Amino acid sequence: MRKFTFIFLIIIQSCSMNKDIIITISTPYGEMKAILYEETPLHKKNFIKLSESGDFDSTIFHRVIENFMIQGGDVNLINDEDVIDYTIPAEINNQFFHKKGEIAAARMGDNVNPDKESSGCQFYIVQGKVYVESELTLDINSLYSGVRTLLQDENYSDVREKFIAAQSNPAETQKLAISLREDVEKLGIKTTIDIPKERLEAYTTVGGVPHLDGEYTVFGRIVEGLEVIDKIASVKTGQADKPIEDIPMTFKVDKIKKEEITKRYGYTYPE
Repeated sequence: MRKFTFIFLIIIQSCSMNKDIIITISTPYGEMKAILYEETPLHKKNFIKLSESGDFDSTIFHRVIENFMIQGGDVNLINDEDVIDYTIPAEINNQFFHKKGEIAAARMGDNVNPDKESSGCQFYIVQGKVYVESELTLDINSLYSGVRTLLQDENYSDVREKFIAAQSNPAETQKLAISLREDVEKLGIKTTIDIPKERLEAYTTVGGVPHLDGEYTVFGRIVEGLEVIDKIASVKTGQADKPIEDIPMTFKVDKIKKEEITKRYGYTYPE
């Protein structure tokens, strides 16, 4: 009997391990389905806890910036009794980056939070924009450093005058600097940034916010309902980027077989 019970428990445990959580975030603009990464276990556990307990329900997207992100989940805005003041240790993982639809944890700035610990409840969903490859691979700081060296050479006196005339026009200044890129490279100064192929493809197709990479913990992804992000991001906002009309959320947690999640949403689990 004990042996049978032991085997039964193993079977139950095995079935449980073969399932994962899908969280449905419902808003007045539609539903979004989210998967949370196993590689960020502290953030995943915390997000599930707040979703299952109902603490997240009725929270709003309180900060919305089009072509950037939509931020919400601040339980403290709606609950004066059980204030969430804890933080979560950073779980910044290089394989996750800020492409459109990624879910990341908000946090305080480096000056008061050098370890980049995450808010206990606030999160944001990336919208961003689509980039052209040159925007992502150009090391503008190295380029300008090289240009400053070139302009000390009398052979570039004519170009120097053009820079002086364009100093109040950043776009024209950058255009002039890019025109000197080959000359800067001849000085032995590298003006390109090496970006992994996957990131380059994502940022030049679906888009995102590359300058946030490595600074915040990305812990999940919207696998259905990306269009809802665009709808929310386009609403009219007022002071502090807060939408004029509140955008409340409710959360639903479902446990589904991983094979079914892959079939429905195209999410591939790491081996």
